Amino acid sequence: MPAMLTAQFTVLSLSQSPSPQASFRLGLLPLPAARARSVAPVAAASATAVSAKPAAASSPLVADRKVVRIGLPSKGRMAEQTLNLLKSCQLSVRQLNPRQYTADIPLIPNLEVWFQRPKDIVRKLQSGDLDLGIVGFDIVSEYGEGTEDLVVVHDALDFGHCRLSLAVPKEGIFENIITLEDLLKMPEWTEERPLRVVTGFGYLGDKFLREKGFKHVHFLSADGALESYPPMGMADAIVDLVSSGTTLRENNLKEIDGGVVLESQATLVASRKSLHKRKGVLEVTHELLERLEAHLRATAELMVTANMRGNSAEEVAERVLSQTSICGLQGPTISPVYCRRDGKVDVEYYAINVVVPQKLLYKSIQQLRSVGGSGVLVTKLTYIFDEETPRWRNLLSELGL
Repeated sequence: MPAMLTAQFTVLSLSQSPSPQASFRLGLLPLPAARARSVAPVAAASATAVSAKPAAASSPLVADRKVVRIGLPSKGRMAEQTLNLLKSCQLSVRQLNPRQYTADIPLIPNLEVWFQRPKDIVRKLQSGDLDLGIVGFDIVSEYGEGTEDLVVVHDALDFGHCRLSLAVPKEGIFENIITLEDLLKMPEWTEERPLRVVTGFGYLGDKFLREKGFKHVHFLSADGALESYPPMGMADAIVDLVSSGTTLRENNLKEIDGGVVLESQATLVASRKSLHKRKGVLEVTHELLERLEAHLRATAELMVTANMRGNSAEEVAERVLSQTSICGLQGPTISPVYCRRDGKVDVEYYAINVVVPQKLLYKSIQQLRSVGGSGVLVTKLTYIFDEETPRWRNLLSELGL
């Protein structure tokens, strides 16, 4: 613990029995030593190593395993969305027996699928039992604890969006608490009466509040129904995952400004050791990344086709390029539309094909019409492959390759 913090943080382990007459067993746990390095934010178009203290007991890479292993969430909405994304990338997962934890992806013969709990995916990536995994960034950050053994290959798979956030009651002593700074300055928190925070994210919660200057904090560890703890008088605040915030509001809790610990969504994560040492992992990672990138990029775009009168393709191009929303990826594709007139093949119209962002579709159609476009067709795209995905280049740079 830094010398400047004279007070101690305490972590309690709290386990609950499944019976209706639930009883709680509280035991003091030592607080992890302060860490010198932290989980850095992942850039939107980069593969970033999550850097901090390596795992204490990481088993050596098993050299005799020939197949590449990927861990996927085994249950819940995250599992369903993961399978849907892979299917959209032509990577359908084939599970012959729903009771088994293994499956395969026929289009990648050397890839073995293992269905696991998200936190176990992270742990097994560190131990070398998995090579790749799809899991939320919140889980990577909490259970990876910043280890350099993990590399975030793709940080934005566009599902599983949520935020890890601190929330307090709306009323009582917290009625006028609007910001994290307000919470910090409350005179109630002392060494004898610390701020009691219940969370399932002890590493991230502890790290966040320390960095924000909190000196008197008492952590409770729990996995579910955290919203019930403040009303029951068992905690003052919670640190939990929030999507819409409806559950918080219905339990008379509120988020406060500056209280977001982490923004999260699904990510593709890899074992650094596997990428360097296991045959086939880098190649499988490249294919997964290419397919994911191409599909995710395409879902945000549409192909717009229109006909336009003109004397030449160059003249039509001049008109199209004068409009900001219909310039395409590198530019519009323009080709002649042939028709027979007076017994001769003639060109009166030109077809324009241009890729536009979905959110700018209506504006793009208006601009096409303004320069003479008609008969506009709109088509969904499945893939947009670049010469090379930027994330792949960044991954190779991260690995020193």
